[in-house]
Amino acid sequence: MQKLGLIAGNGRFPFLLLDAARAHNLTVVVAAIKEETDPEIDARAAADPNIRVHWLSLGELSRLIETFQAEGVTRAVMAGQVKHKQIFSSIRPDWRLAKLLLNLRTRNTDMLLGAVAKVLNDEGIELISSTQYLEPLLAKPGILTARPPDEEEQKDIAYGRTVAKAIAAYDLGQTVVIAAQACVAVEAMEGTDATITRAGELFRTIDITDATNSDPTTLRRSLTVVKVAKPNQDMRFDVPVIGVATIRTMQAAGATCLAIEAGKTLLFDPAAIVTAADQAGIAIVAA
Repeated sequence: MQKLGLIAGNGRFPFLLLDAARAHNLTVVVAAIKEETDPEIDARAAADPNIRVHWLSLGELSRLIETFQAEGVTRAVMAGQVKHKQIFSSIRPDWRLAKLLLNLRTRNTDMLLGAVAKVLNDEGIELISSTQYLEPLLAKPGILTARPPDEEEQKDIAYGRTVAKAIAAYDLGQTVVIAAQACVAVEAMEGTDATITRAGELFRTIDITDATNSDPTTLRRSLTVVKVAKPNQDMRFDVPVIGVATIRTMQAAGATCLAIEAGKTLLFDPAAIVTAADQAGIAIVAA
């Protein structure tokens, strides 16, 4: 039976990939990150003899390589987020990771994970696309919800995509939040959901009526979220992801529209996402 290494971050992504790999009759060797991976992964392994879990710290790059080599893994995939702020945390890197970090020009996601991928490849472990077994979950082009974006939301989407692509080119983040063609929030280290929440909190502080006559101002109380892939997205890692939690976060923040990139955005449980969006009156479009 063929083996696949799985470097598991946080969230549901590792579990979706684990299920897909097992459906392809692969033995999966999981490198579970102590600081990130859901402990539920142990329960999966206990129920399936073809899943083996090894726990290691985020800083243990040498141990990751040794584990995969000892298990006979020659192909591996990264699935699940590792919080960007972990790069600057108190985690102690081993000698191999420390050397890698010292040689980086910048500590953005592409630079760091690209360097890790090269080290793995040099050790005989090919890092493959994180969507390799999840193609059906990639967003198809078109309007995904019952309600299409209205005229104002379409304007926000057009502006938001321009801003988001520019930001993504610098690997700062993949998401922007827009209102009335003004940028309310830009994603950095905190992640998509935290960016949306921050935008909602900021927007609630804006008085959208004129105190003298109570007429509405140019800003209406709704937000459009635009999430894009990087211009040269490496599908091996940091692929844009949307889940039901994203829709719930949008609803709480007062966001009414979500624009994503078709063919490069993973939808975790697409039917549930669309149902939650329809119930919240949120439009989703992929292009």
